[in-house]
Amino acid sequence: MEARATLRMLRTSARKVRLLCDAVRGKPVAEALALLRHLPQGSAPDLSKLIASAVANAEHNYQMSPERLRIKTIYANEGPTFKRFRPRARGRADRRLTRTSHVTVIVDDGEE
Repeated sequence: MEARATLRMLRTSARKVRLLCDAVRGKPVAEALALLRHLPQGSAPDLSKLIASAVANAEHNYQMSPERLRIKTIYANEGPTFKRFRPRARGRADRRLTRTSHVTVIVDDGEE
């Protein structure tokens, strides 16, 4: 049995979030949360909340034990890009691209 949680429109590029996803993939939930608590990346607290949400979904909807849960799958896809303009010298403008990402985590207790 597996439970999932999704975080959409995270204001961090998918490339940066994928580094954190690779660090916690396959780990037990308690170990992954402890690791994210000590990582310096700005999206680590958002990923921690997402994993906690997946654990709550597993516990509430499927009556799984939170101590036995592992991160089965975690991935970050690109979301929409916000396009903004920044004024520059001599009446010009530079384009600023604010990238977003959609993150999905699936936790599993190892039972069928």
